[in-house]
Amino acid sequence: MTISSSSVPLYKNPERLENRLGEIPPEPGVYLMRDGSDRIIYIGKSRKLRSRVRSYFRDSTNKTERINTMVKLVTEIEFIVTDTEAEALALEANLIKQHQPYFNVLLKDDKKYPYLCITWSEEYPRIYITRKRQLGNEKDKYYGPYTDSGLLREILHLSKRIFTLRQRPQPLFKDRPCLNYDIGRCPGVCQKLISPEEYRQIVQKVAMVFQGRTQELIDILTEQMQVAAEALNFESAARIRDQINGLKSLTAQQKVSLPDDTVSRDAIALSTDEQHACIQLFQIRAGQLVGRLAFVADALAEPGAILQRVLEEHYQTADSVEIPTEILVQHELADSEILADVLTQRKGRKVTIVAPQRQAKAELIEMVERNAQYELQRMQKLGNANQESLQDLTAILDLPDLPHRIEGYDISHIQGSNAVASQVVFIDGIPAKQHYRHYKIKNPHVTIGHSDDFASLAEVIQRRFRKYGEEPQLSRVDNPDWPDLIMIDGGKGQLSSVVAVLQEMNLLEDLRVVSLAKKREEIFLPGESQPLATDPEQPGVQLLRRLRDEAHRFAVSFHRQQRSDKLKRSRLDEIPGLGHHRQKLLLGHFRSLDYIRQATPTQLAEVPGIGPRLAQDIYDYFHPS
Repeated sequence: MTISSSSVPLYKNPERLENRLGEIPPEPGVYLMRDGSDRIIYIGKSRKLRSRVRSYFRDSTNKTERINTMVKLVTEIEFIVTDTEAEALALEANLIKQHQPYFNVLLKDDKKYPYLCITWSEEYPRIYITRKRQLGNEKDKYYGPYTDSGLLREILHLSKRIFTLRQRPQPLFKDRPCLNYDIGRCPGVCQKLISPEEYRQIVQKVAMVFQGRTQELIDILTEQMQVAAEALNFESAARIRDQINGLKSLTAQQKVSLPDDTVSRDAIALSTDEQHACIQLFQIRAGQLVGRLAFVADALAEPGAILQRVLEEHYQTADSVEIPTEILVQHELADSEILADVLTQRKGRKVTIVAPQRQAKAELIEMVERNAQYELQRMQKLGNANQESLQDLTAILDLPDLPHRIEGYDISHIQGSNAVASQVVFIDGIPAKQHYRHYKIKNPHVTIGHSDDFASLAEVIQRRFRKYGEEPQLSRVDNPDWPDLIMIDGGKGQLSSVVAVLQEMNLLEDLRVVSLAKKREEIFLPGESQPLATDPEQPGVQLLRRLRDEAHRFAVSFHRQQRSDKLKRSRLDEIPGLGHHRQKLLLGHFRSLDYIRQATPTQLAEVPGIGPRLAQDIYDYFHPS
């Protein structure tokens, strides 16, 4: 239900506020708060909507600065009544995911910690490590984020040795399996020598390892080994025995001493400073530490609220078997009973959430908190190093403020062939790869045997800032796409070419541009014949060097990709009747020129758009009589 809005915040009109609060029922549900621009700024849940919403507008002395700021912006309140608190919790999670309200977004996806993904949406699921959690397909399963990426990779490597899993992301051969199949390490997924059902059963065993159910898996395999031995199938029994021994080696980790080792527990604690909160979640199964997950959040809320948000998001995508029967928390949660009821319904067993105060469980929470403190100290150290670099760079270039967004540009080619450019972006001194861009140089004068880095850089800068030159009314204030500093890889010549094109677009006064020469790591400013007096090892120069090296790496990798694609197509261009579109179809089907060369006319004709006659021409080209 929507309650009518006004541009005046509710707290400034007590009479209207009281009327609004009186319209909210004392039932379970979800409430949404909007500001004067009709944007949803906060979404919450409660078993009694009226009392919860009313609490925001009482005495502000006991509230955090974040909540007080939010309350001053609220001009409209909406609510959705649900039948139970559990429904309210699920609805709140979906609405937050959909709208991403500013005052709800606590967890930060900074790709600092890796996840393990199992693609159950595919016929033959893949298992891989990623730092980017994609929520495109609900069937795909993510585990983590894990604090120790090295240990995660080691466990995945050992899992691939224990179980016969796909070893390569792409097939090595088109029509036959590789050596991994011959030595028994891969079941021949690329040639479908194993059924999808059988392979998914193998992957499910690996999933049990990352669900913390290793002991349960060992018990299952032990029964299967005994059955195989009784049936005199000693080869199968020996293989299962080796799997059991491998799994036992995986579980040879630190043990946590607790009174009842049969209970599965999660213990969560955090450590905060003025800006950040580092959260650690220990997964303990049968008295054994099977996983240590980590999360990073903005310290904008009370510790209990942060812990509750982490737990809600973590268990939202977890399978019922992954939910523990006991959750130990460092701080009391505001809605611990609602969360416990929801988890109990999903698991089918009683789930309790407690904040222990004494004995072994309290000591466990203290251990988790110490780990969170160490992680926070490490983050502060990295943040201080970045801050020092930004401050030094600000002093070197005499900038008015610390540069928030820095862009770096570089050109890559081989004697003018396949010329490309890169744009990399650092946000607060940290690479922001989601903002990286690459360009293909379109200048007709840049051809094989004739390179022109000056013209190429001028073209890229002109294309990057064209819209601002054509539409001067575009706002550059508070524009996240507008750089505070541009760095060009090169010396005075490269810088002059960029300055000239920015002058033509009337943008030079609004952009700060510098160049960094490779030989002596010298910084040049527009209009200056001599470089700045700097030390190549001082923090600000090192920051520009990291930016320059990243721009060079990104440009070179894109150039190699373009060159590889061109080499593939250069042979196919010589075949009459085989245009660019059909070349893409062929390469998409066979994946390499070698596979096309080995294919028979019948196999070539299977590609859409390649008829029998053209297939024969392609075969004859690679097999001249």
